Amino acid sequence: MTPPGAVLAIDGGGSKTDVALVAADGSLLASARGGASSHQVVGRDMALAVLTSLVREIAAQIGLAAGEQVAEYTSACLAGADLPDEEAELAAVVEAQRWSATATVLNDTFAVLRAGLDDGEPGRHWGIGVVCGHGTNCAGVAPDGRSFRFVALGDISGDWGGGGDLGPDALWWAARAEDGRGPDTELRRAVPAHFRLSRVEDVVLGVYRRTIGYPELYGLTPVLLATANAGDEVARAVVLRQADEVCAMVTVAARNLGLQSGGPDGTSVPVVLGGSVLAARDPLLTSAILERLAAQLPCAQVRIVDAPPVLGAALLGLDQVGAGAAAMARLRATMELPASPGPAGSRGRGPATGQLDLPAAASAS
Repeated sequence: MTPPGAVLAIDGGGSKTDVALVAADGSLLASARGGASSHQVVGRDMALAVLTSLVREIAAQIGLAAGEQVAEYTSACLAGADLPDEEAELAAVVEAQRWSATATVLNDTFAVLRAGLDDGEPGRHWGIGVVCGHGTNCAGVAPDGRSFRFVALGDISGDWGGGGDLGPDALWWAARAEDGRGPDTELRRAVPAHFRLSRVEDVVLGVYRRTIGYPELYGLTPVLLATANAGDEVARAVVLRQADEVCAMVTVAARNLGLQSGGPDGTSVPVVLGGSVLAARDPLLTSAILERLAAQLPCAQVRIVDAPPVLGAALLGLDQVGAGAAAMARLRATMELPASPGPAGSRGRGPATGQLDLPAAASAS
């Protein structure tokens, strides 16, 4: 029998998909993980096949037969649902599967945002969220419910950042250093060393001849960050560009939502940072973002999300079924990751976050 008031939460990404079944009281009933389900990465048919397989696994875990409704409400936050009409189309596909009585599909940025917000009263959650993982995206919700998002379709919509740009940029600068077109940089040595090769040219030819898959370049992001933190000026410039991009998105979102001076009664504006690049709390990148926001949006209260994004999808679902704060707290206690240390200036912890003070703008710029 379908648990009354249960929420089927889905976080569908470009590399993995997490699904969780949550009871109305916040208890985690079942969970499953599978491969990519972004329709932009694997196509709609394969995306649906991945989701269907995972929902069947969930149903089996709680003793339901294949085809039985598993929840009252489905809250799906999907990478690739970048436009309102895409959300509506994907919601129609999800509803047609009859996994639940009703369903909503949102971009996965909203899951990261919700995971980093205080629970409080249902329907009162607002702030600005940034995801920086494979790519970057930003979305915001005003206290009155208005939302703002970027088109976020990659280069054609002016986007830059995340591992999909940081890693390849590390190779770009390394190649120019090796052949003399650009300044010398430690990346010239660190990039081939990452692939256990002796020269940057060997990496370039490996990508060209497909002995190195292009997605393997995304793994250069930690190399770039480590090189930047060691003081390499070329690598630092790339990392600081990422900080600039994050802050540009946040300040534009705040302006469009009328939050430049704070929320109602001058309250601070929650700014939630998530995705693998930001959640890693790289010292240079984190401090640069904090310093820029201190100057550009002093009312910002920055929080770094540690929790898996499926938690945000589940909390959005619990909002819809009218669950209370006790249910939210029970779910967080089950699904949040252990606290990880924040950079200098960290104070306490918000929900699923490291909550950070904004320092005076200075050293990272």
